[in-house]
Amino acid sequence: MSMQVYLSGEIHTDWRERIQAGATEAELDVSFSAPVTDHAASDDCGVAILGEEEKAFWNDHVGAGLNAIRTRTLIERADVVVVRFGEQYKQWNAAFDAGYAAALGKPLIILHPEAHDHPLKEVDRAALAVAREPEQVVHVLRYVLQGRLPD
Repeated sequence: MSMQVYLSGEIHTDWRERIQAGATEAELDVSFSAPVTDHAASDDCGVAILGEEEKAFWNDHVGAGLNAIRTRTLIERADVVVVRFGEQYKQWNAAFDAGYAAALGKPLIILHPEAHDHPLKEVDRAALAVAREPEQVVHVLRYVLQGRLPD
């Protein structure tokens, strides 16, 4: 069985790379997709492609629209959605992605530190698994794909 996994959430740590490396090491038949993780490119995509707006507010909205095309398409195509909430920034977009995935009935794995347990209780409740470390996500994927527990 192969699986398409969408990796949503914070862009300031190596959690995506750790999941991808772990999946490769475990020889999992998994393909990964993600939002654009270059913050400047993600912010500026709208004006770079469609042109400048008069007000910064509209620049943000044009970019958000283009990013939403990518995000919605990839979440809809995913078999599983992993959403990471990091410690440094508020990831409002990640919360939206989790809600969208839940509304679509996508299996949802949430990844966050224990300090976020209370503020993310509703998001966690919608998830089928809540992990603390990226390696736990790999173990979940391995279990789902191969029925194998961690060594």
